[in-house]
This record gives sequence, structure tokens and C-alpha cells, in this order.
Amino acid sequence: MTNFAGELRIVGAGLLGTSIGLALTKQGVDVGISSRSAKSVELAISYGAGRAVKDSDSPDLIVVCVPPHLTAQVVADELSAFPKAIVTDVASVKSGILEELTQLEAPIDRYVGSHPMAGRERGGAIAGRADLFVGRPWVITPNAKSQPAGVKQVQNLAESLEASVVTTSAADHDRAVALVSHVPQLISSLLAAQLLSAKNDDVALAGQGLRDTTRIAASDPELWMQILEANSAEVLPVLKSFAGDLSSVITALSDLDSEQSAANLRKVLAAGNAGVEKIPGKHGSKHSTYAQIIVMIDDQPGELARLLTEVGQIGVNLEELKLEHSPSAQIGLVELYVTPQAESTLISQLQDRGWRIA
Repeated sequence: MTNFAGELRIVGAGLLGTSIGLALTKQGVDVGISSRSAKSVELAISYGAGRAVKDSDSPDLIVVCVPPHLTAQVVADELSAFPKAIVTDVASVKSGILEELTQLEAPIDRYVGSHPMAGRERGGAIAGRADLFVGRPWVITPNAKSQPAGVKQVQNLAESLEASVVTTSAADHDRAVALVSHVPQLISSLLAAQLLSAKNDDVALAGQGLRDTTRIAASDPELWMQILEANSAEVLPVLKSFAGDLSSVITALSDLDSEQSAANLRKVLAAGNAGVEKIPGKHGSKHSTYAQIIVMIDDQPGELARLLTEVGQIGVNLEELKLEHSPSAQIGLVELYVTPQAESTLISQLQDRGWRIA
């Protein structure tokens, strides 16, 4: 049952707006959805993300899901148009929006900033998913004047979407996302850009490692231009630190005969191991090291579903799954990640059932 009670208005029928609407409409919430793009609204409504807005609407909560550079003005407009409503937004950078709203003399006591840490490489209503926010952090950034009841309303919204609520200041949020979101996007894009000058035969050797590290490079450049411009003050220190480490690696690789250079390179690699350990695991728990089992499957319909069904029958819980296609054969490689305690059981029982373990 939903924690959110009342009428919801969504402004912006893109990925996030449509996904919010899909999830809450399924829970019986009255969701009105609007956008400058009539086609996006039509598509979102046809998916089941809500209904068209009406002049008689009296929303309790408004969620602004528009591009970052438009967010502050749209929030201000919504606060003015609906003087009894709480307004939140989903923009990736929070401090600038609050500053602009203050300059506009908007009633920020009814504004509660927020940012769901969820997304996909594809945008637009067509990419919307009702489960997009499940288990993902939803950061709430109240300002000094935010009404407690309004903060609670936004919290109820996030919990209804099965997100994990995190409350912090706008400034702390922007500093954190520079490290965990914005700089990774830049690094992924820089790495992917190196492929442009590479020979096709070289790129054909790419494995899952390259795919993992360049996946987010497929994101919308215009959206990321807006995000990086809005948070450049926090992104720059992280990039400079990264550049310093990269310079150390270049120096070390230039003189590996030197004992100090080898030690410096080893130090960077070890620091990477330690950094990975800080990334939260499932449900926010401490990062865990799982056993990897690679199963070869025929590249034909139904094989992956059969494998997953049999893993379930064996009674082993999958912690993570990755799928890779062999570039030279009609097989797929399925990477199953399980607890170390379950590894031997799963391997033996899968082999007994005829599965090939790589």
C-alpha cells in the first residue's frame, strides 16, 4: 500500500516523470501529468503513468521533472500557480536551484529539493519503468524554511516508490554527487572517446570490462552539459585529484625499472581495491565479495530463462548477474555472482543438469 496520500501533479513526461507516474498510478494514486511536449504526455498516459491535467486540479504535491536549466523557473511557476501545494524536483544539482528560487523570491517554505539517484542511458517517456527507483537512494534536501509537513510528504513519495531515503543539505548533496556520479560520467565519456581513433579489429576484442566502464558514456550529452555546468565548482576538485593520480601513473609507467615507480603504481592499484570496498552492497550493506560462476549457454531463445529457473530450483540466491555474448561463437556467457558458501553447490548441481561451466 502506498505511503503517499493525496493528488499528485507531475511536470515533465520524461524518464523520471513517467516512471514516478507509472509506479504511483499502479498504487491507485491520482496522478496528473503535464509537459511542454504533448507527444510525451500522450505516450506517458498511454503507458499508464497518469491522466491529463485539468483546470480543476488541486494537487497536494507537485514533482518537477524538467531539464536542470529550467527547473528553478518551473518550480517557481508551480509554487505560484498552486499556493497550497508542496513542490519538489528531481534535478541532479540542488544548490543552484535553491539560490535561483531565493532570487526569484519564491515561497521556498513550500519547496523541498530532492534527487532520486536512478536513471537509464535512454531518456524520454518510452524508457519509463515503474520499478526504476526500487532500492535506489532518493536524496531529500530541505532548505531552512521547508515546512516539516512538506518534507514528510516528499519522504512518503520516495518510500511509496520503494526508494531508500537520504536527507542532507543541498551543498553536501552537490559535493557527494560530484564524486559518485558526475566525475564517473566524464571519465566514462573520456574513455569511450578513445575508441573513435581505434581500429575496428582492436575494438572487436572488447570484453565486459570495457562495456562496464563505458556504459554511461551513452547518456544524453546535452543533459550532462547542464549538470556539469551547474555543479562545476564541486566537480573540479575531484577532477584535479583524479588528474594528479593519473599523472602519477603516467610517470610510473614511464620508468618501471625504478623501484619507486613500481611502488607508486602498486599503491594506486591497491587504493582502487580499497575504494571499491567502500561502495555499499545490496540494501546499503557493507560491500561483499561474491563468487563468480561463468555458465556458457546457447545463443537461442529460452536458454537464459531456463538457466535462471534452474538456479531458483536449486535454491541459491543470485546476488548479481551479467550477460556477455561471445564475438566469435553462437554462445552467451552468463556471469552468476553468489555468496562463497553457495559456490560449490551451485556449480555441482548445474553441471549435473548439463550446464557447461567456463
